[in-house]
Amino acid sequence: MYNKPDTDNFLDTTAQGLIGAPLDRPEGKLKVTGTACYAAEYVLPDCVEGAFVLAPISAGTVKWIDRASIAGMPGVLGVFADDAMLRRAAQGTAGKAPAQGVQTVDYFGQPVALVVAETFEQAVAAANALQIEYAATDPVQLDFDPEAETTPVVDAREDSAVDQGDLDQAMRDAIHSVDVTYRTEAHAAAAMEPHAAMAEWNDDHLTLRGSYQMIGHNVAELADSLGISEKNVRILAPYVGGGFGSKLGISYEAVAAAIAARELARPVRVVLSRQQVFRAVMRRSETRQHIRLAADAEGRLTGIGHEALTSNLPDEDFAEPVTQATDFLYRGEHRRLAVKRAKIARTPAGSVRAPGEAVGMQALEAAMDELAERVGLDPVELRLRNIPERHPSSGTPYSSRMLAQALEEGARSFGWDRRKPQPCARREGDWWIGMGMASAARVNMMMPAKARVTLTPQGGLVVESDQTDIGTGSYAILGQIAGETLGIPIDHVSVRLGDSALPTGAGSGGSFGAISTGSAVLSASRAIRKTLASRLGCRTDELVLRDGHAAGGNRSASIADLVGEEALVETGRIKPGKTAMQYTQASYGAFFAEVAVNVWTGETRVRRMTGAFGFGRVLNAKTARSQCLGGMVWCIGSALTEELAFDRRDGHLANPDLAEYHVPVHRDVPDLDVILLEERDPAASPLQAKGVGELGICGGAGAICNAIYNACGVRVRSFPMTLDKIIEHLPDPLAN
Repeated sequence: MYNKPDTDNFLDTTAQGLIGAPLDRPEGKLKVTGTACYAAEYVLPDCVEGAFVLAPISAGTVKWIDRASIAGMPGVLGVFADDAMLRRAAQGTAGKAPAQGVQTVDYFGQPVALVVAETFEQAVAAANALQIEYAATDPVQLDFDPEAETTPVVDAREDSAVDQGDLDQAMRDAIHSVDVTYRTEAHAAAAMEPHAAMAEWNDDHLTLRGSYQMIGHNVAELADSLGISEKNVRILAPYVGGGFGSKLGISYEAVAAAIAARELARPVRVVLSRQQVFRAVMRRSETRQHIRLAADAEGRLTGIGHEALTSNLPDEDFAEPVTQATDFLYRGEHRRLAVKRAKIARTPAGSVRAPGEAVGMQALEAAMDELAERVGLDPVELRLRNIPERHPSSGTPYSSRMLAQALEEGARSFGWDRRKPQPCARREGDWWIGMGMASAARVNMMMPAKARVTLTPQGGLVVESDQTDIGTGSYAILGQIAGETLGIPIDHVSVRLGDSALPTGAGSGGSFGAISTGSAVLSASRAIRKTLASRLGCRTDELVLRDGHAAGGNRSASIADLVGEEALVETGRIKPGKTAMQYTQASYGAFFAEVAVNVWTGETRVRRMTGAFGFGRVLNAKTARSQCLGGMVWCIGSALTEELAFDRRDGHLANPDLAEYHVPVHRDVPDLDVILLEERDPAASPLQAKGVGELGICGGAGAICNAIYNACGVRVRSFPMTLDKIIEHLPDPLAN
């Protein structure tokens, strides 16, 4: 249990120089040359292919499947619609089967049957030809219409609610106030690799090669879905082509492939098409956010309200935690935070990269810009004045807090002092130019994790865990931690991941993978280090390990000689403890954006963007920067282009692919500047590091929103801010 902040700064005393270094990913060459084997790419003898049939109704039941309708088609081996098959994916960390039974249809596009054939083409053709009779019923609600009296609404989890002081009175007494409503549309994770699984049985033991983020939980979910022991399930996911939350829990393809493979006594591969991924795999909920800010004459917040409406299927508990960062980010003794959930029949909502902060902060930060204008204060200064000393509700201290440094360093690097506060003050030809900024924050979490470290007689180092690498750099970072601790050159370190037969890591999600599994690696490595010190005959704090050699207590030896003929093996463990409750833990940053808005069309282009981020110790400068860059790209998409469009008549998704769901492309993304602010956070983890994977997406869309207003004077309160929302409010271009 991690019950006490680790203040010994151990990694600052080692001499190897690996921690923080911008090292390449060891598996990078495999990935860019196409030789890394992803879930759908394994070659298994006698493997057959499965294709899903998706429901063409928004609610109802499957009355009858006419298997005879495809019985004579080439290669068809069977149609599967077992009660154990999933009608939605598991939420992250569920550890148990999600909703099962595909005879019940909850939303348009839900998988209802799997057709298996000898080839992929045969399976798809048969799936398209399969005749199914449905009994349609009226769904609870198809459209996310917060104002409609027919929309059923339920309260979300109680732990998201805060009601402190008297916010209504604070708003009445405020010298300056903001009372606005912002909206965000639903998002898709849109990972590059589609959902895929390949199932193979050996007697009663199942091996599943899949694309999943949290293997420890996924084994439990898959076993529970199939009604078998977890000991009989092995999942392999050494390479995952992105997940962004969509692969946290076990999904349709895994259970269906396992059922079909068991029945046919042959390996079965199921790969969702891009359209099926969009239609069936969980989305980020759309939101309506009512934000109220009350401030005194100097712009100090006296009250803050953030009440959000999200959506999900009627029997799903997950609600986008929109107010998560609002709870701890700014001062204000009068507070009201709440999240409610509308019950609608759409693709299930779940965790998508940085759930809560990703959409909650962009609205909050846009509202803060509105307050800065009313107070007549620079937006950076407004935020600096409202950084609390302790958590505004609980009173707990912050473990560390780099917000002020991020605001100041980001502003300096970006050239914020050149910003003209008056809208429409800068024009270049047919473009108005504006600047905007926003704070960034993302909660820090540690999860239980294990890892095994082996120091071989040859002086090599092996790190093993079922921890996944979804493109975030786990292979590199875990090797660096072990190599740094034990003085082994990085080219003598090998890392094995993504196999449930290995010790259970934290998995990749919530920005907790590196600090959790990394702390387990550190624990195992320090245990080996203690053994080496004993064999050298010195105290552990005297031991210096570098480049395969050990020195201490006026003695020296090669590490290989100290190991001897039998490898040193240790398994490290970490669990969250008292530090998680005693401190408010989060990563912080600040965004600065410059945009150009076309004076005739309202088209917006991001011209440059800077992000300054503080997240404890930097474990690998290259992979950390990459994560921040990816988050900032998503900020551009969230601000300007990304939205799932559901047909209000039947609930079907109208833009279910990357042609119509507009993620930012190269033309949309300028050069992005990332500033990594090095710090130490002893309460966050033994590594003194915090999560960074999601920080870069938290708030940046708000900076772009604020820049649009600064450019052309149009305040858009609906994301994405497409040109149709801007053009009708543009000032007369001939008057400027």
